[in-house]
Amino acid sequence: MGEHAARSAADRRRFMKLMAAAVAGLGGGAFFYGPGRSSVAAVRTSARIVIAGAGAAGLTAASQLADRLEGASITLIDPREAHLYQPGFTLIAAGLKSPGYAVSTTAEYVRRGVDWVQEGVAEIDPDGNRVVTSSGRSIAYDYLIVATGAELNYQGIEGMDVSLIGQHGIGSVYASPQAARTTFETMSAFAERGGVGLFGRPATEMKCAGAPLKYTFITDDILRRRGNRDKAELHYLAPQGSLFSVPIVAEKVRMLYADRGVETHFQHNLTAIDPGRQRATYATPTGTVEMDYDYITIVPPMRAIAAVRNSPLPWPTGPWGEQGWMEVDRDCMRHLRYPNVFGVGDVAGVPKGKTAASVKWHVPVAVDHIVADIGGTTSDAVFNGYTSCPLITRIGRAMLIEFDYDDNLVQSFPGIVAPLEELWVSWVMKETALKPTYLAMLRGQA
Repeated sequence: MGEHAARSAADRRRFMKLMAAAVAGLGGGAFFYGPGRSSVAAVRTSARIVIAGAGAAGLTAASQLADRLEGASITLIDPREAHLYQPGFTLIAAGLKSPGYAVSTTAEYVRRGVDWVQEGVAEIDPDGNRVVTSSGRSIAYDYLIVATGAELNYQGIEGMDVSLIGQHGIGSVYASPQAARTTFETMSAFAERGGVGLFGRPATEMKCAGAPLKYTFITDDILRRRGNRDKAELHYLAPQGSLFSVPIVAEKVRMLYADRGVETHFQHNLTAIDPGRQRATYATPTGTVEMDYDYITIVPPMRAIAAVRNSPLPWPTGPWGEQGWMEVDRDCMRHLRYPNVFGVGDVAGVPKGKTAASVKWHVPVAVDHIVADIGGTTSDAVFNGYTSCPLITRIGRAMLIEFDYDDNLVQSFPGIVAPLEELWVSWVMKETALKPTYLAMLRGQA
């Protein structure tokens, strides 16, 4: 065995040991664990804590509060019986996983002692310290954690509806596990016949901003594997002036796209679609541009749910206010005007952090500040903007992109995972290791 091969094999063995330790709860980097579970004795309290939303952030917050408080009334409000592992949607849309891979039940992650109210959040009244459910029930709180996620606003694109996914060459990974599967089938048909493929992202803030970049790479790879790349023309259209918020990553992706023949267009915002004519309309600084397509992947505009948008909680001005994201202190996730209210997960109006990996970091920070308040102390816990994106660049290879508020690249596995290299180990983290650590997070074990 040559020196390079031996070193690669050793790196793989070392990485898999780290992976096993991470999944077992014995170690691992920021990507897997975040701050970790507290070993401090539980604080005795009768405080009423309401958590609006039972997605990744809400369930994680409920589990951690149940560990750290004794006697508290913890109420989780969310009607959804199914829990969706959203990081798995891209793998389904790549044809590598079935829709069932991303589906479990909310009930299996709700800790004993947590009261789960299976209703929607209809109104949030921070002045009255109460949440009103879809049935009209009023639930009072001493502390509120808003974890209602992001709403997929498909109606924000004229002519678009979720029911169109799988028809007229339209794909969309975000809508549901089944929609992700349908997207794969639609993309696969395109990869057989070729034509013009359009990809992009919305102008709004969005969850997992790397997902549309990944799916462009995946489509390119599948075309190549089938020997049909020369039959297809791929375009990536970004509403912003770059491909990614972190400059060094944006430049790396631009170079990879150029190498693989993906044509990039900046400051192109998808505003309308004509399914019958298979034509997309984009707003640009110089006017409207129309592009015909054979296949298009649509990422809808995103915003906070109506109950948050219509409450006093969003930022009062700017794009974050228009989209309804919560006005929170970016360091501790506490609302700037309502100190007993916290925003975690996608709903938080902070510069970074709309990923599942970020939840591991800012939920423990918010929980630590609540527990400190209840215990009559202060917390110095800070969320530094940690965001992680396992950016798939071809099936079997990915770049593990981790960064903070200041666009500094963070490395969970220095010496093993180079953030801007297309590596097998980064692929394994996305394809195999991420899900068990995510589920452990929901249970408060990560």
